[in-house]
This record gives sequence, structure tokens and C-alpha cells, in this order.
Amino acid sequence: MERKFLIVDDYDDLRTALAEEFTRNGNVIETTDNRDDGLRLMEEDGFDVIITDLDGDELIAEREEIAVDSQECFPEEVEEKRSHVKAFKICIPNYKNGKFSDEEVKECVETILKYKSQYIDRTQRIENRHEKIEFEIPSVLNLMHSVLDYLVKRVEKLGIVNPEKSNLFVALDEAFVNAVKHGNKFDATKNVRVVASVTPKEARFTIEDEGEGFDVSAIPDPTDLENLFKTSGRGVMFMYNIMDEVVYNEKGNRITMVKKCDNEPQSQ
Repeated sequence: MERKFLIVDDYDDLRTALAEEFTRNGNVIETTDNRDDGLRLMEEDGFDVIITDLDGDELIAEREEIAVDSQECFPEEVEEKRSHVKAFKICIPNYKNGKFSDEEVKECVETILKYKSQYIDRTQRIENRHEKIEFEIPSVLNLMHSVLDYLVKRVEKLGIVNPEKSNLFVALDEAFVNAVKHGNKFDATKNVRVVASVTPKEARFTIEDEGEGFDVSAIPDPTDLENLFKTSGRGVMFMYNIMDEVVYNEKGNRITMVKKCDNEPQSQ
């Protein structure tokens, strides 16, 4: 089945490589190297997959009267106009129209991440870089490993955690599974939004589902003797133990977790 891709990337080699890869599979590809043209393309017609990868200076643009829905699949504009700020996002807004099977979504995301990994550090210095990585993807568990593995490897690459000692994947895994299983209740027509903001000092992760939310204070304390053999609450405990900060929004459908750089002095 023919699908429509929008690739917005200011790196010519990566944009061309992705376009050639997905064209071979019989898809329709639109490409541009800047945010404004990408937003205008989105106004013309709907896309099944949107890939954006822009430097910080490409994200600073004059505000235009563009529908809010058109901007949802673009990285948010950043305040700092610095060339080392990178914003990468994958959005699959039309999963519910039946153009993808779960396996096809997984293959698509893995292909994008494979190419991204090949090109990301070729021409740029990584010290002092600030990366923002976003995924808006269906509630499909078999996407989890490739997405979380990519995030963990980027955090390791930028020196935030020691790959031999870190349990970062475990914490992200718990949050992602909770969003799909308890938040969206395995409804693949509902999205999970995963955002990672990585600086030399910390990695900040936000995972949000489209569910009704829950009261985190109502989770049984897994360290209480009465709850010793209960499985509920243990995932939340893992996240609190692994991460330096864990905060839920008031509704309970969004969790924000922060991992400080292993080399940074920790406050008491």
C-alpha cells in the first residue's frame, strides 16, 4: 500500500538516503531542508510518516498563521539559537487509517533510526551538544525496544551515563509499558509521546499517553511488608530508584524523569 512520507532535514546526505530508501518501497516522498517549507507542505495534504531533523538555527522561525495541528509533528521551537542544538522527531499521525500493520510500523521506525545512527555524528562535534529527540508513535509494544535502545545509546554517546553501570533502559521500559498497557490500554489508535532532551549535564525524558490518567499516590508501597508479594507498584519503585528525579503531572498520564550526568557532583 502506498504511503506518503514528509522528510524535513537540513542534512542533505541523510535526507537523500531516507528518501531513496522509502521510494524503493513504493512510497510517495516529499522532502525539504527547512521548517517553514515543511509546515506549508503539511497544509497541502496529510502524511502518514513525518521525519524532521533540524539544527537549532533552523528551528527559530517567524511565527506564521499555521493551524496548530500542522505543527504537532514538528519539534518545538527552541529558545537558544545555537548550531549544536539538534532536534530529531518521528511522527506517525495516520496509523489509525489502516495503512500500517504493527510489523510495518516497527520496520519503518527501525529503518529511520538505522540511517539516523549512521549519519548523526559524522560532521559535528558532540561536546556541549543539546539534543532533543521526539517520537509520536502508536501504542505498539514491539516498537519499544528499538525506540528505547536508540535513546539510551544517544545518552551514552553524549556521556551522561556509563553503559556498563546504567539501568536507564529499565526505567524507560517501565514508563513506556505503563503508557501502552495502563494508559492507552493497548489501543494502537492512541499515541504515546516520548521526548528526550539531552544536555552535557542531564537527560530529561517525558513519556505521555492519551489515557485517563491515574492517582500515583494510590499505588501500594512495594516496600511495605503487607505488599511484599504484590507486583503492582514495583515498576514505579524501579523508576524512582534509577532516576534522579521522577514527577507525574496532575492527571497522571505524563511522567517526567531526569538522569543527571554520572560525572556531575550529586547534591545531597
